[in-house]
Amino acid sequence: MYSIVDIETTGNGIKGNKITEISIFIYDGYEIVDEFTSLVNPECEIPYFITGLTGIDNDMVRDAPKLEEIVDDILKITENTIFVAHSVNFDYNVIKNELQLLGLDFIRKKLCTVRLSRKLLPGYHSYSLGKLCSSLGIPLTDRHRARGDAHATTLLFKKLLRADGADEVFKSFLNSRSQEATLPSSLPREAFEKLPTAPGVYYFKDGKGKIIYVGKAINIKKRVLSHFYDKKTKEIQLCQVTADIDFELSGSELLALLMESNAIKHHYPEFNRAQKRKIQPYGIFSYEDRNGIMHLAFNKLKMAPNSVLTLYSPTDCRLFIEEVCKSFRLCPKYCHLQENVKTCSHYRIETCDGICREEEDLALYNEKVQLALKHIRAQKEDFVIREKGRNAEEQSFVLVKNSAYVGYGFIDQENTITADHDLETFLVPQNNTLETESIIKSYMSKNPGKALLLESKCED
Repeated sequence: MYSIVDIETTGNGIKGNKITEISIFIYDGYEIVDEFTSLVNPECEIPYFITGLTGIDNDMVRDAPKLEEIVDDILKITENTIFVAHSVNFDYNVIKNELQLLGLDFIRKKLCTVRLSRKLLPGYHSYSLGKLCSSLGIPLTDRHRARGDAHATTLLFKKLLRADGADEVFKSFLNSRSQEATLPSSLPREAFEKLPTAPGVYYFKDGKGKIIYVGKAINIKKRVLSHFYDKKTKEIQLCQVTADIDFELSGSELLALLMESNAIKHHYPEFNRAQKRKIQPYGIFSYEDRNGIMHLAFNKLKMAPNSVLTLYSPTDCRLFIEEVCKSFRLCPKYCHLQENVKTCSHYRIETCDGICREEEDLALYNEKVQLALKHIRAQKEDFVIREKGRNAEEQSFVLVKNSAYVGYGFIDQENTITADHDLETFLVPQNNTLETESIIKSYMSKNPGKALLLESKCED
């Protein structure tokens, strides 16, 4: 026995979604044997756009029964039936969540007419209820009202039961191990089955092939499956529009993290939140004024000629220059820590030897600036991190030059790495960002012996 269900809601996400109408047809495989349809008072305002879609407004539900008044009818009529709906996870989860708020459990086997249609009636451009019914000649009245949609779903379900190969498909979908009821309604099972159980990056795509979410995992298949089980509103909304999933192997978690960061910044996916903010890099640089005095300064990286260090906020730049200024007895005025002053008077730095008061030899001061620059450059390193490859025959690498992330690549296990030119052919260039610096710094703190210093360190 099947309970074929459709609900209309207030549209506020799964956990905030309240039922405004419910319709249930009990179908025995041949005919409808029972029906329950009712408006429901959601005990909250119905948004205008929902009224525009369904025609259900606040006046219509004001005197309708509350869910708690009809819950016994819902539980009784669906008892010992298989719960069927078009995009079943939406209807099922809203009802399940609403009943949980009333202290009741709702557990039923599920079937999705979207997934069944994709399997038994392949080749259609769209599997939305309206377009599928139009293509199959199924009458659909009162669209976006619970009874009209539930009745049309029942007629569609009848066709699916009698389609070629239906017995085997239904048996497979009802197998608790098949995960068919868990997969997003628009995602072909083959797209999920092809996912590997290895480290890498995965891409959720919508029906137009646009990347809408990027994630990383040590076990891609397991991590993707966890999205389908997650009942947070964001995850359910993501799954509702997912039509395909692609992936790239990384061989290791480190490369997966770096690849994910780059992909998020490149594709700017709708459902990613972290790492989408573009952080402005700043460069610390030096220049000589017309009086021959060398300055230390900072500016946006693209406006900092021959920068010796990249940081990611003006505050970090000032704090760094303050430390250099104190360590090498430089002048706060000529380090641009004080502007529009004749002589320096910095409240934290009292080490100036008088260049701003013409009390210090110019050549001696410039020599101190040069020593400071040499010290900053000396902190930079060229190194490579070697990690596992995507298979037993290869290894992966992450290249860092002048302490900035340059990119990653994959090479044969037999290849010897001693200098950066050994990697040029295999390198996939990447941008150095605050996130990649943080990823590499965190990795190095946990794996201090993994870095291999390169021989051909670039000299500035």
